[in-house]
Amino acid sequence: MVDHDKILRLRPQFTAYAYALCGDAGDGDDLVQEAIARALESGKVPDTLDDMRHWMFRVIRNLYIDRQRRKKVRSEYSASYKRLIDGEPIVEDNRLDAILIRQAMEALSPNHREVLYLVDVMGMSYAEAANVMSVATGTVMSRLSRARRAMVDELEGSNVRPMRARRKRKT
Repeated sequence: MVDHDKILRLRPQFTAYAYALCGDAGDGDDLVQEAIARALESGKVPDTLDDMRHWMFRVIRNLYIDRQRRKKVRSEYSASYKRLIDGEPIVEDNRLDAILIRQAMEALSPNHREVLYLVDVMGMSYAEAANVMSVATGTVMSRLSRARRAMVDELEGSNVRPMRARRKRKT
């Protein structure tokens, strides 16, 4: 059971830490709110004030890192999408890479495609992906490892290579 009084006493420290991480009061407040919600949902909150402080700082830090990762992935996706919409020319090597990667993804099993998409493309944490997929976190980790290996095998097995890869082989 979570001691609400301890959380209330520590909240100013959590908020200050979140502000320092985010550099923005609004984002910091959101981060603290999410961390507290997770603490309230969790059945494994430390009992002592000191242990709770350290545990919550880790929760806040991990949530911040997860948010930054998702933000980066979304930003890269948005930039790519904007280039397509704006009609910017696509470099031939990049187009070939995209085709090869798409074909390799299509060759994977549905479970492998799903875990690669959730973790590597969407930037979800293992725990978030496990929640979406309704499996254990360890299952996500092992599927991801096998999926990445399968992607590499699929890409290496292709006889099509971008021009820059062919040039490198000749030298």
